[in-house]
This record gives sequence, structure tokens and C-alpha cells, in this order.
Amino acid sequence: MSSHAPTHRVAARAASRPTALSRAGRVFLAVFLIVVFEGAIRKWVASASTLPLVLLRDLLAVYLVLYAWRGGHLRRYPQVVTAMLAWTLLVIGWGLMQLVGGESSPTVFVIGLRFWLLYLWFAVAAAAAMTETDFNAAVRMAVLLMIVLAPLAVLQHYSPPGAAINRQLDGDEDSVFVAIAGVVRTTGTFSFTSGYSAYLLMVAPAVFALLGARKRTNIQRLFALTGFGAFVVGSVVSGSRAGVISAGVMLGAYLVARLVFARTRDKPAALGAALVAAVLAAGFLFFFSDAILVTQQRFEQAASDENFWDRLLATFIGEPRVLDQVTWLGKGLGAGSNLAASLYRGGANFALAESETGRIVLEGGLLGFAFVALKLAVLIGGLAYALRLSILRHAAFPMVLWIAMVVGLMTWPAIGQLTANALLGVLLGYFLLLFRYPAGDFFSTRSSSS
Repeated sequence: MSSHAPTHRVAARAASRPTALSRAGRVFLAVFLIVVFEGAIRKWVASASTLPLVLLRDLLAVYLVLYAWRGGHLRRYPQVVTAMLAWTLLVIGWGLMQLVGGESSPTVFVIGLRFWLLYLWFAVAAAAAMTETDFNAAVRMAVLLMIVLAPLAVLQHYSPPGAAINRQLDGDEDSVFVAIAGVVRTTGTFSFTSGYSAYLLMVAPAVFALLGARKRTNIQRLFALTGFGAFVVGSVVSGSRAGVISAGVMLGAYLVARLVFARTRDKPAALGAALVAAVLAAGFLFFFSDAILVTQQRFEQAASDENFWDRLLATFIGEPRVLDQVTWLGKGLGAGSNLAASLYRGGANFALAESETGRIVLEGGLLGFAFVALKLAVLIGGLAYALRLSILRHAAFPMVLWIAMVVGLMTWPAIGQLTANALLGVLLGYFLLLFRYPAGDFFSTRSSSS
């Protein structure tokens, strides 16, 4: 027997064992978990924990950026890094101009840099430094958290507004958001309803990715189906119009993309899978028909108070009054954030504008318009890459993830709300990672170079 045989056997066994997460993967998941559970700790354990947890999360994000830079990982995205460096210098320079012009203060300026830059860099660093094993684990983790959040959302939905599970430690029943009288808008582990709605959108591509991924065991099949059921149920009991509409759009997009991008010989199987998913979704909805009635009443109430299309346009483009208030220099980067409001305006939320686009242009002036143009350019470029990848890989995941990026980039209060800001960084990280690791074998633990 060759003396090299034992060595070969050891190497084969090592290669077959699950590969541990890299340091970048562990930091990414740590940030992700803090984002999801920070609100729960604030609501039910210690109301003063928000700033320490946010500071910890931000320090981890900064660490990942420095780790990717010092390790040379950022060289994988030379064009993206060059563009980010130029954008960073522009944002810093513009913020300094606002300071000189008296439109900002040093504290608000720092807050603005955090909201306008940190989690964009975090996404790029994560995509550059994480391994394929990290990416697969992050997708599975997103779905696992959805499975955890869904029962909590159901319990919140069926509990009265005054129940402890629906109130914050320092809050009362009057401060709880309701969909209709007596029924709450669920928040899950988040402090506010917008955080839970954003998570539903962010997790949707991961849920559908696992549903369409290759599965090797019954446990993996059960996990994927449970994640799908949790997503449907968690959406329908949310009481959020944005959450319900986003879930319906994402499910419809997945079913269509699954059929359109399948190989010709696989289209019958893809059609069958899409029909099964539709039947399962209908089955879950049947058991929660009362929640559907609540959502219907919420839409009817909203329709009597506002025009749906006006609301939709305001969400994506900004309120009509915004253009009348814009100045060329802007009112200060970070001035429209909840963090700045809590320091300077007694906690008034989104004092500048309710829509994301409105806050951007009011905070940044001409730079705000450049930021909106930059986001549109990213989405157009992302569409080309996602469409090409879906065609080459015969997979729905890239296009579904791109649709989530459209809604997240254009509508989430990412420069105003701490949770949405971090969730957008996580979502952008997923999107960039997809182009490094397009295999879509999310139940695999094989290694890849970091």
C-alpha cells in the first residue's frame, strides 16, 4: 500500500466535512442578528439598550470594512470600490460645505455620514470577503429567522393591543399601532412596524431561493417548506399594506420567473412546482382567513382617507411639497433621520419628509438628486446582471432578488431609520454575493476561496 494513501484519505475526509464560517461570515451574521433582535431587547428587556446595541452593530460593520480592506478582499470589486471612494469623498465634502453654510452641526454631520455611507461599505466589504459557505449560511439564517418570527407575529396579531407582547416596556396601549380597531399591526422582534415589513421583503428572495434549490434530505425539504409557510403566514398577519403588497408581488414574481427561466425540458416540472407553491400559499391563507379580512378592512379604511396611486407615487418619488422646499445645499445630511430627531427635536420622526426620496433630496439638495440618480443607475445595472444570470442559470432567484432591491432602495427609510438602514446593507450584500456565487446550491457547505 502506498505511503500516501492515509494522507489522501485524511484530505478526502477533511474536504467532505462542513466548512466553518470565515471571520467575515461570522461578523456579517452577528450584524444581521443584532438588527433582528435589537428591537426585542429594547421592547421587552431594557429600553435603554438601543444605543449600545446600535453602537456594537456599527462597530462590527466598521470592523468588517477594515478587515476586507486590510486583507485585500476589496480588490475583487475594483470598479465598485473606486466608485464608492469617489462617492465617499463627495458626501464628506458636501457635508463640510453644509457645516460651513450653517445648515448642519458636527453631530448631525457624523450621523449623516453613518446613514449615507456606512452600510453601503458594509455590503461591499461583506460581498468581497465572505465565502460561498458564508453566503449559503446567511441565506439559510434569513429563512430560519422568518420561521422564528412567524409564530411571534401570529401571537401578536391575535393578542389585544394592550398585551405585553404588543407593548414596549415604557409604552402603553395608546402607543401601539393598529391595523383596525382591536387588531395590531405586528412588529415581530422589531421596535416598529416598518422594520418587520422591511424584513418580510428582504427575506422573500431567500425563502424562494431555498424553495427552488436542490435538496438532498427530507429535513432540507421540510425546512424550505416551513420557511415558505412562515413567510406567507407572517405576511398575512402583518396588518401592513406594504407588507402584504410586497409579499404578493414577490410570490407572483417568483412563480412567473420559475416558469420563464426554466430550461425547456424542465418547464413542465417548473409549472408543477409553481402550482404546488400557489396551492400551498392558498392553503395557508385559508387557515388565516380572518387576518385577510383585517387586511381588507385596512385597505378600505386607507382608500377612504387617501388615494392609493398618490400614495404610491409619493412613496417612490416623494411628496408633492418636497420640490417646493428643496434648496441647492440641502438641510444637512442626517437631519431627517430619527436619530437626529431624538437628539434635537424631541423625538419627532421623519421631520423633513415621510418618503425616502423626499428625505434624500431635502437633506442633500443637489447631492440628494445625485444620490437618487446613483440608486437608479445601480438598479438598471443590477437588472442587466440579474437578468443575464437568471437566463444562464435558469434560476428565478437573481430576478426576485433584484425586485426586492428595487423596493428596498427606493422605498425603505434607509437614511432615516436605523433598522431599515442596516437591513438595506444586508440586502445589498446578498445581491453582490449572488454574482460571486451564482450556483444557487444553498444547502451545500462546500468551501471556496475567501
